[in-house]
Amino acid sequence: MSSTITEPRSIAAPSPTYEGDFVLDGDLLLECGRILTRPVLHYAVYGRLNAARDNAVLVCHALSGSALAAVWWPGLFDGIVDLGRDCAICVNLLGSCYGSTGPGSVDAETGSVFGPEFPLVSIADNVRAQARLLDSLGIGRVRLAIGASIGGMQVLDWSILYPERVERAVVIAVAPLGAMGLALNHLQRQAIQGDLDWSEGWYPASRQPRRGLAQARQIAMLSYKSPQLFDERFGRNPNRNGEDPWSLGDHGSGLAGGRFDVAGFLDYQGERFLDRFDANSYLAILRTMDTWDPARGFRDAGEAFRRIQARVTFVGISSDWLFPPSDVRRLAETVRGAGADAVYREMASAHGHDAFLAEQGELVRLLDFGLDLGRN
Repeated sequence: MSSTITEPRSIAAPSPTYEGDFVLDGDLLLECGRILTRPVLHYAVYGRLNAARDNAVLVCHALSGSALAAVWWPGLFDGIVDLGRDCAICVNLLGSCYGSTGPGSVDAETGSVFGPEFPLVSIADNVRAQARLLDSLGIGRVRLAIGASIGGMQVLDWSILYPERVERAVVIAVAPLGAMGLALNHLQRQAIQGDLDWSEGWYPASRQPRRGLAQARQIAMLSYKSPQLFDERFGRNPNRNGEDPWSLGDHGSGLAGGRFDVAGFLDYQGERFLDRFDANSYLAILRTMDTWDPARGFRDAGEAFRRIQARVTFVGISSDWLFPPSDVRRLAETVRGAGADAVYREMASAHGHDAFLAEQGELVRLLDFGLDLGRN
């Protein structure tokens, strides 16, 4: 691993060819036993389907992403997706606040906002809903399904639940969440639910639990980065706005004072998140993330993974401690051991979990070896 951390280069993001809503006809029966009546999936399309409708690329987003893949992952269109050849489709997760049915939506059964009564929606529930959307577009099979983190969960479930519909799959930086990841998500929930403005989840849209949501985002940011990245970028430097960590607080108190630079970064990340995400949606998707088990509903993992027909590339990230590369490698080996065509690649990066966004060139290099992305 290089001791010098490279910063991501700026890439011009393409505009979607289409962005809109798909309303499922009828009910969506969820794994938890609840039903969503005529749920909405918000989605975006980049490029155009060819006459055979066999050039579709399914892009699956992570926790706080949206259907606008080019906004949160512009590098995807710089070496992986070629809009002269491909048609990329990204679907917003159920539970999100970016257009798909979520806690802020009106329950068609009651006529009231779901709020904290929004049901648990699994990764498999999302994939089944997405399959109905692709059916409506006349897409029987995707040439590539790709996603990282929760997006990778969706890709693997697609490969299991609809094996004949996925030609190639890229599963980046994900495995069933371990105890440390579950603990971090628990702390994020506690931060939100401990904010008095959460009001048991019935807060008005104009006054969400800002302090709790900001704290949750700060905890998440720790898991997305690496110690090496933080040391190189922030070290023990005072906050760059001039604060002095050795100063006394108001009235001479020693319990508070100026921040270190890393604290200023975390506070900034928490504050900017408030204008783009909803607390109940955050809680909903954390539960979706926590409960993912690709073998759920099967006798064992072998039965699930033997269904896979796609050529699957798993990518681990050397400095990722949210989804350690050893866990990703183990998942890849288990899938391969079940007879599926699966390979493991590892990104050598100090960027932590977010390396797939920060070091696009390395990701493209790995996928060129594993997928021959430039050739049909």
